[in-house]
Amino acid sequence: MTAYARHWGQGGEPALLLHCSLAHSGAWDGMARALADRLTLTAPDLVGHGRGPAPDPARDYHDQATEAALAHLPDHPTHLIGHSFGATVALRLALDHPDRVASLTLIEPVLFAAARGGPGWAAHVAGMAGVGLRLDAGDAQGATRDFLAQWGGGVPLDAMPKTQQAYMIDRIWVVPASSPALEDDSARLLPRLGQLACPVLLIEGAASPPVIAEIQSGLAAAIPQARRAIIPGAGHMVPITHAGPVAQEIRHLLG
Repeated sequence: MTAYARHWGQGGEPALLLHCSLAHSGAWDGMARALADRLTLTAPDLVGHGRGPAPDPARDYHDQATEAALAHLPDHPTHLIGHSFGATVALRLALDHPDRVASLTLIEPVLFAAARGGPGWAAHVAGMAGVGLRLDAGDAQGATRDFLAQWGGGVPLDAMPKTQQAYMIDRIWVVPASSPALEDDSARLLPRLGQLACPVLLIEGAASPPVIAEIQSGLAAAIPQARRAIIPGAGHMVPITHAGPVAQEIRHLLG
C-alpha cells in the first residue's frame, strides 16, 4: 500500500510529515517551505485523503494509515512530524520502528485515551456525541459542521468553498473509523511511551480545546525526552495558521 506524496526542500536530513483528518498533504506547504533549507520533507496523502489509497472498510483504519505512512519512512533515521490524527500515526511509527526515527514532533495529537477522566476529556466526549448522533442519522453535512466547530481552523463549513465542503463531508467517516485507536488506544501506544528514546517535541495551540493540554500533559509525563511548546493565539490547526512559529520550534528541536 503506497500513497501520493508531496516533496519540499533539499536539506541534509529527511523528514516525514503526516497530516490531520479531512485534510491532505498540501496542508503542510507553509511549514514545509519554512524548513526547506534544513530538511528534505515528504508528506503523503493518508488513506482516504487526497490521492492516497482507498480505505478497506473491513480493516482498522489506524492500521491502514500506519501501513501507508510506513511505505514513505526511509530505512535510516528520519525526523517524524505529525498533526492531530497524523501525530498518532507518527507516534505509532516511532514506537514500532525506533531505529528509523531521529526525532518525533507531535502537533496537537488527538490520542484522547491519554486524557481519559479529565474535565477536558469529558467536554470532548460530550461535544463529539452530537457528531455521532448526526452520523447515525445519516446527516454527514451536519456532522462535519459540528466537528469543524470543535476541531477546525475557525472557518465554519458553510463559509468554505463548495469543493472544500464536499471534500470534508465525504471524509467525515474517518472520525468514527479512528475512534478505536484514538479513544480506546487499540494500537497500545500509551503503555509503550517509555520506550521512546529519541527527542520528542509536543506542540499545542494556547487556544485549543482543553483536552489537548490534558493529552500533552499525559504524554509529557510518560515520554523520557519530551519537551512541550505552546504557541500563543493558536488553535488546533496551528501548523497551518501559525506555520512560522511551529517551524521555529522544530528548528530548536533539530539544534
